[in-house]
Amino acid sequence: MPGTNLTREEARTRAGLISDVSYAIELDLTTAASGAATFASTTTLTFGAEPGGATFADLIATKVREVTLNGRSLDPDAVYDGARIQLDGLEARNELRVVADCIYSRTGEGLHRSVDPADKETYLYTQFEVPDARRVFTTFEQPDLKAPFTFTVSAPARWVVISNAATPEPTPYKSANGEELARWEFAPTQPISTYITAVIAGPYHVVTDSYEGAYGSYPLALLCRPSLKDSLDTDDVFEVTKQGFELFERAFGTPYPFGKYDQAFVPEYNMGAMENAGCVTLRDEYIFRSRTTHAELESRANTVLHELAHMWFGDLVTMRWWDDLWLNESFAEWASHWAQATATTKYAGAWTTFCNARKNWAYRQDQLPSTHPIAADMVDFHAVEVNFDGITYAKGASVLRQLVAFVGEDTFISALKEYFTDHAFGNTELTDLLKPLEKASGRDLDDWTERWLRTAGVNTLRADFTVDSDGAFESFAIEQTAAEAFPTLRPHRLAVGLYRRTDAGLVRTERFEVDIDGPRTELAELAGATQPDLVLLNDDDLTYAKIRLDERSRETLVDSIDQLSESLPRALAWGATWDMTRDAEMPASQYVGIVLTGIRAETDLTAVRTLLTQATSAINSYAAPEHRAALRPQYEQSVGELMDSAEPGSDHQLAFARAYINGVFSDAGADRLAAWLDDSELPEGLVIDTDLRWTLIVSLARLGRIDADRIDEELTHDTTITGQERAAQARAARPTPEAKAEAWRVAVESEDTPNETQFRTILGFQQPGQEDLLRPYVAKYLTAATDVYTRLGSSMGENVLVYLSPRGLPEQSTLDALSEWLENEAESADAPTLRYVGEARADLIRALEAQKRDAAR
Repeated sequence: MPGTNLTREEARTRAGLISDVSYAIELDLTTAASGAATFASTTTLTFGAEPGGATFADLIATKVREVTLNGRSLDPDAVYDGARIQLDGLEARNELRVVADCIYSRTGEGLHRSVDPADKETYLYTQFEVPDARRVFTTFEQPDLKAPFTFTVSAPARWVVISNAATPEPTPYKSANGEELARWEFAPTQPISTYITAVIAGPYHVVTDSYEGAYGSYPLALLCRPSLKDSLDTDDVFEVTKQGFELFERAFGTPYPFGKYDQAFVPEYNMGAMENAGCVTLRDEYIFRSRTTHAELESRANTVLHELAHMWFGDLVTMRWWDDLWLNESFAEWASHWAQATATTKYAGAWTTFCNARKNWAYRQDQLPSTHPIAADMVDFHAVEVNFDGITYAKGASVLRQLVAFVGEDTFISALKEYFTDHAFGNTELTDLLKPLEKASGRDLDDWTERWLRTAGVNTLRADFTVDSDGAFESFAIEQTAAEAFPTLRPHRLAVGLYRRTDAGLVRTERFEVDIDGPRTELAELAGATQPDLVLLNDDDLTYAKIRLDERSRETLVDSIDQLSESLPRALAWGATWDMTRDAEMPASQYVGIVLTGIRAETDLTAVRTLLTQATSAINSYAAPEHRAALRPQYEQSVGELMDSAEPGSDHQLAFARAYINGVFSDAGADRLAAWLDDSELPEGLVIDTDLRWTLIVSLARLGRIDADRIDEELTHDTTITGQERAAQARAARPTPEAKAEAWRVAVESEDTPNETQFRTILGFQQPGQEDLLRPYVAKYLTAATDVYTRLGSSMGENVLVYLSPRGLPEQSTLDALSEWLENEAESADAPTLRYVGEARADLIRALEAQKRDAAR
């Protein structure tokens, strides 16, 4: 029995057999607020088929009550195996009707139910990507069987109910016991894939607006729980949304395809957001209830634009199978940053942010044993579920940025217009995109595609040059290397920047844009130029590659990285130093020193946050254990000084305050945090609001300064879902065996823990300085790994396997334990589990090598 998995070959076979699909779905959600475990789902699926053929429909339900195929009543026990309904004796036109009881979820998959402790109300939303529409209605769960969907939803009359189609006027009725109910009968959607359908229901707060554009007017709406309405920044979200609409419609030459555009901020959400057609869901942590920084607003704007871009990349035109997931995610990732840099004024530094944060994600992922080509080999659902990663998103977007540099932006956009026109409401593969790109550019892209999209790994670039007696370059070349396991060398269009010390800092005085390929490319155009203080390869960040610095350039950055006046070259320089640290080419202790010196001049808030996080990782994972006792107080003191010297009330002050709170280890620092919790001895301009209080609570719990009763007391002042989740994190952070045992039970053993509470508990569990408490959990982790992915589901199982992996114990004994487990379980463990444990092992190997380098500094 195949279980809940579906292979690519099975999907191809089914797509070759059936066609012309449509859905009518009735959901009875009137039981949601009563605490009932299930809801009634009735699906009428009509489709064409090869007469006499056989196939199956997908459904995950607690009970199937009726199955009727073309008027024939089928025995559910005979045709339903828990995941599939077998359909034999098909006709040219078929009607399948299935009545089932489906589960209200607490895992964030299917139809998720959340109760807001602030108002005791029930809130529902669906999350279907990759294969979870089948948890709500009967489906053909694959992206290439697009269909119109007609939803009918019954719910309490006072609720708001939205879906992909425009919201109709509900029809009121009363239940047998007199409860005021209503029925929402939505119009059929455009042809879309199952995974981007959606239903959101509950007493949500709604704010409306509209976008007036070249192709017409579209209603806009924002939804959130009433307990968050006062924090909903409607002006900013609507402004960014409208800027995205204007750019995408103009650039893509195709009107927005789904009539209206709702954005619902929902609780306990597993991801950042989801591109349901015309009915986007976003995690409601994007509603900032406390003071936040420009970097966090920029991140939210990027997510808003990412999901809006998906209306074209992914929803209007959808990959045929998940092999081409990158056609959705890489393009939306590229388009969101491009839109920020092009269409917004507040967030125009988007490519610097991309370089500081997203590309580091890609570089790390691309050096793990699980790396894969951008156009990946997705053999089944299990392969798909683990590939929403730094390759599919950030590397794919980086390579698209390289493609734009290669063919030209106008040519690239022109090809996209043709792509959307030719394939609207259809499904595509890589070749369907390449055809208009080759036509518009006049280039044969086969070789480029093969090397960039169909091979894995990241290249490393370094300058090799000679200098004459006058200090000018006699020769200049760029050398390209690749990892032994992934030897492909790629073509790169990139810029070489020459930076010199001036009264205004390190300033670029010359820039050369060049094409390179192969192991060595001679660049005659640089001959005769005077050697600068810094040679920066990949200036302007046009390509995707690790860069290495020559000796003089490295010395310049070590001493003067803060003298780079522009944010993007600083981001590239920071990235090079971090990458060298991870590759054990720079001592971690030196990297920490560079950060604590150079960050004083850093203007980009994403860089500030990223650098402080990386410095912390350098101390806890990459520094030699004997050096940590000195590095931790150095970090604590330096970040405290940065906070104290920052402009009162500024974003920098807040960013440094958060880092300081998380970086305190000393008794004096703990005393200071305790005083802050009592609103005492605060730096001028720093306000301890709700979220910063929880940051303090978690850190004081980590340090053993507060107990469970004090955490519970804090919870009485914040009776929200977020408060409950942060309290769970604080409880898990306490440095006692009892606290760790209870956190482990909540996060790993219990099957009743809500998804976001589990995640916060996991975030609190592994704390630096608690190594003695954590060592016994290496064996517990490996025991749990045998079944946690299937037992808790893909999302919550991934939380355990990734965030509870013993990366926080970078010791040889930890590495040995993981290596032994992988050797013993290679034949029996499921593929996602093997991948995640293998990635943890690779991180440990890297950390131990970096520790050796730091010890030898």
